Amino acid sequence: MASLSGAKRVVVKIGSALLVDRDTGALRADWLRALAEDVASLRARNADVILVSSGSIALGRGALGLPASELTLEQSQAAAAVGQIKLAGAYDTALAAHGLTAAQVLVTLEDSADRRRYLNSRATLEHLLRLGAVPIVNENDTVATDEIRYGDNDRMAAQVAVTAGADRLILLSDVDGFYSANPSSDPAARRFDVIDRITPELEAMAGDAGSGLSKGGMKTKLMAARTATSAGCDMAITEGSVSHPIRALEGGAPATWFLAQGDPQQKRKAWIAAMKPRGRVVVDAGAARALKAGGSLLPAGVTDVTGRFGRGDPVEVADPDGHVIGQGLMRYDAPDAVRIKGLRSDQIQPVLGYPARGALVHRDDMAF
Repeated sequence: MASLSGAKRVVVKIGSALLVDRDTGALRADWLRALAEDVASLRARNADVILVSSGSIALGRGALGLPASELTLEQSQAAAAVGQIKLAGAYDTALAAHGLTAAQVLVTLEDSADRRRYLNSRATLEHLLRLGAVPIVNENDTVATDEIRYGDNDRMAAQVAVTAGADRLILLSDVDGFYSANPSSDPAARRFDVIDRITPELEAMAGDAGSGLSKGGMKTKLMAARTATSAGCDMAITEGSVSHPIRALEGGAPATWFLAQGDPQQKRKAWIAAMKPRGRVVVDAGAARALKAGGSLLPAGVTDVTGRFGRGDPVEVADPDGHVIGQGLMRYDAPDAVRIKGLRSDQIQPVLGYPARGALVHRDDMAF
């Protein structure tokens, strides 16, 4: 059975109803402090943690005195602009008490749909985690309109988990798992402890279970589970309103675990390998050996570049004899790749006019 034991990278989704008091519109500061302790405990075990958090609109609504009824788009964006500051400050304070640095990351659906933005998001998250920060991801409600919104943080959290290569996704919810029916209206409803495959029967069971401040229901959670597990990430749904919800989950609190279909890195490599290449990069013998040993592709080892590709597009990598040894996602477009082939990293900025991104293809973006 899946658990948090041995997790290397954990994404935790936090809904508005957990963070913001429904009646007063105030932050549930004690709950957030307890969550920060849980995050610190995971970090102490060398697990990376990313928080996907709602709450900016709910906090801003109270600060601006907006009605509790449905807000217009303009009212929601105004509330988000105020609430994002309060939300970021609250996380910063709570995590700083444990020596952790919070980083705000605002995204929209376009950021995962567009490959260039996807790679930028992935690189930013990866670098923040490498530096020891805890990214706080929120939908950028100040600019997002319906056509570029995720619409719910369950699916956004799943996409963040995929983008970051997480091996665990925890949805802190107002229910303690996935049920055969709505447990609030059907006393015969039963909770599933483990789900190893999402079937049409399970999809038929998914009804709305959203709360007043949260737009997510079981349908969106099942969609999130499909996204996460297909990318090699285990996902849990558990009750989040309790103090120390992650500690409670580790202690055996009721939950439903959706089991991953493979390993996150293996799934990502398979995805890259299946893409149609847009160009070819030929490398020297030394670079070929370094790649086969698990290294990244550096400009210094490149002898030829062909094709028309942009940043983030797949290219095949060939050895000096022309044999294709792998495929990867380029960090430069074709014209710039041609200009810097054969150069050391310290020679790139004078040629391109901006600092080098390092590798042409990072080892995490290379499939063999």
